[in-house]
Amino acid sequence: MEITAAMVKELRDKTGAGMMDCKKALAESNGNMQEAIEYLRKKGAATAEKRSDRSANEGVVITEITDGEGIIVEVNCETDFVARSEDFLGFANRALALVKSGKPADLDALLALESDGMPLSDHLKEIIGKIGEKIEVRRFATFSTEGSLIEYIHPGAKLGVMLEIQGITGNEEVIKLGRDLAMQVAAMNPIAIDRDAVPQEFRDKELSLYRQQAAEQGKPENMLDRIAEGKLNKYFQESTLLEQTFLRDTTKTVKDHVAEVAKAVGADLKVTRFERFQVGG
Repeated sequence: MEITAAMVKELRDKTGAGMMDCKKALAESNGNMQEAIEYLRKKGAATAEKRSDRSANEGVVITEITDGEGIIVEVNCETDFVARSEDFLGFANRALALVKSGKPADLDALLALESDGMPLSDHLKEIIGKIGEKIEVRRFATFSTEGSLIEYIHPGAKLGVMLEIQGITGNEEVIKLGRDLAMQVAAMNPIAIDRDAVPQEFRDKELSLYRQQAAEQGKPENMLDRIAEGKLNKYFQESTLLEQTFLRDTTKTVKDHVAEVAKAVGADLKVTRFERFQVGG
């Protein structure tokens, strides 16, 4: 059967595949449009399998906040060139839209959600077949709050933060505070909001490590616990958000700054959660 330019264009419009791939798919399926679509899907699945062991260390982080609901998603690929392409960004936004509408519990549930008549996993195979790189939805997180949500995407979209502050909504000073804190999280990568949020197992492990280090340095036995506690306190001061030095004013801590803003707006403000996604991190 003769494969016409109109047939190739129709298949290309339906699948987004390249012109030569569409022409080959139609030839292989003797001009049957549905079989050609299936051929391209199988090609995408084969390409996905072939590239499954490749590293996908590029990509984007995207966010959306609507009426107290927040979403942050990371989608990875192999090269920065692809990460900036329209097809890749379209798939990333499709994934975000499904997180918003379907509220999946995990990545498997997200990939099973349908968009335009087929699951996201099939859309993923199609774009892998079209682009020829390993692509994966690495992670996502959702927020739901009666407080304030603030998003920050670092230029280049490879690092994103979403942060929640309870106490008041719609206040410009609190939004500014949230943006400053989101940028602090992006720059300083804290492990938790405060030391109370750090699991006891982690504390015990760090204390044991610091104690061992002090012993190896020849410190007296009766000083080991005190030295370990001192080092743990210093670690918390550097690595938990509220105890960190506030980057915009290094004369105070983040906790001090939050308290100042809370007093200024007349509300009890509390930073309750943040998520920090960094491509390749």
